[in-house]
Amino acid sequence: MEFVSDSNRKMEILTKPYIILNAAMTADGKIDTITRRGAKISSEADWSRVDELRAAVDAVMVGGKTLLNEDPRLTVKSPELRRKRLEAGKSENPLKVGIVTDARISAKARFLNDGPAEVVIFTTSQASSETLHLLKETGVRVVLAGDELVDLPQAMHQLKTFGVDRLLLEGGGTLNASMFAEELIDEVQVYLAPVIFAGADAPTLADGAGFGVREAVPLALENIKILPNGGVLLTYLAKYKGE
Repeated sequence: MEFVSDSNRKMEILTKPYIILNAAMTADGKIDTITRRGAKISSEADWSRVDELRAAVDAVMVGGKTLLNEDPRLTVKSPELRRKRLEAGKSENPLKVGIVTDARISAKARFLNDGPAEVVIFTTSQASSETLHLLKETGVRVVLAGDELVDLPQAMHQLKTFGVDRLLLEGGGTLNASMFAEELIDEVQVYLAPVIFAGADAPTLADGAGFGVREAVPLALENIKILPNGGVLLTYLAKYKGE
């Protein structure tokens, strides 16, 4: 797949993976409580779906706040699904990807150590040389991809060159919004839980500065599935204005 980026006022055509945004959110659109500690929203049935989704992709990606605040494992939980990946000639778990402006990650983080899985961190020149050295010492592939913010189109292109054809984006809201702004997301899968978190400062599916009506991303509904606990799985395709 190709996309057009106008980063740095240059028009480039770059290849990228097929990118699926997956999220669980409450009926009032929250992906966490105001404490931002990774509150459980998905049902058991939805967790099984997410595990299958992880097992079917080449990489799973999160943003800096999710990585640093929640320290996710991003691994495939099912032994059977891991076995099938190995039988297909793949790694036991998909590649883990972090988009972090300042990669202050503990060497003991679950994100780095739970696996086995390869890890790639895209960061900026704001990361200290000590941090970069520590990450490289733990076997992480570190890619400097910007000065103030990670250049997302370039990072996605880099992942494609690493052999990532299908990428699963698991948040958080700031990265999701930035990926939509760059027109990088192809598909959206949202589990809508029958619960209300409320809170003006609780994170939503897409945060950031927000879009005006003219810049809003249209979505085409592909499927609706009602799960046993009353939750609803919605699947959309992103339809950007220029397409």
